[in-house]
Amino acid sequence: MPHSNSRSTLLEARPAWRRRGLLAKSLAAVGAAVVLGATVSAGSASAIVNGHDSTQRYPFMASIPIKAGDIEAGCGATLIDRQWVLTAAHCVDPNLPITLPGQVRIGSANRTSGGTVRNIDKIVIHPKYAQASPKPNENDLALIRLDRPVSQQPIRIAKQAGPAGTPTRILGFGTTRDTTDIEKAVFPKRLQELDTRRGTEAECAGRAGATRLCTVSLTPGAMGCVGDSGGPQLQRTKAGRWELVGTTSGDGDWDPACATGPGLYTNVTVYKDWIKQTLHKN
Repeated sequence: MPHSNSRSTLLEARPAWRRRGLLAKSLAAVGAAVVLGATVSAGSASAIVNGHDSTQRYPFMASIPIKAGDIEAGCGATLIDRQWVLTAAHCVDPNLPITLPGQVRIGSANRTSGGTVRNIDKIVIHPKYAQASPKPNENDLALIRLDRPVSQQPIRIAKQAGPAGTPTRILGFGTTRDTTDIEKAVFPKRLQELDTRRGTEAECAGRAGATRLCTVSLTPGAMGCVGDSGGPQLQRTKAGRWELVGTTSGDGDWDPACATGPGLYTNVTVYKDWIKQTLHKN
């Protein structure tokens, strides 16, 4: 059965600096906080601030519709096995007032059409996941088993993330306008991408570390934002193939704006054993 939470009351409004990852952000302008997808509107999700339309096919990119009451939102995810996608734990947290419609779209550059759609068969949240607001989330990863395998090619998880300065790329369907006001948000349907690099711990005000990657945009005023949570951070192999190093998790500093950056990405490479064991047991 799909993992869900039937409560329809949204979280109370909170100051923006207390966002729970990139998906629970205060919307004081409308008197409610957004849950899992952050800036949302009926029938819409949202994409990377100051990124651009995807320039190539990413068959491993996935999107997860989410509802908070009557409000529609979304998260990103990454196909790592023919029958499994990896996302952020806070996208499927049963303690947040959300409902998963129960489907995942894989391999499409369009949030609402194309690719392959599968039902959610099982969700496994990392056993040590914890909401730590105002500190960054801990062990912010979850695995979703699809009801049937897909034909799309999964991405490989890197052996390790490159050192500070390593070029990376982030993908997502999050808001393209850096705002917490639902009336001003912009929701493109096309998958967005942004070239980034791995930053130093100092560039993330000490909020990064062994399990979190500090991520800095190569474009001024650009970064993943609300609605991008759970999506992939990629780096290239020497042969030019993309591999997975991170999953969008939260803010890299205390600034409530997304575009000022940097961003925090769960370091997927240090969780390879847990991922392998989970797939084997399930």
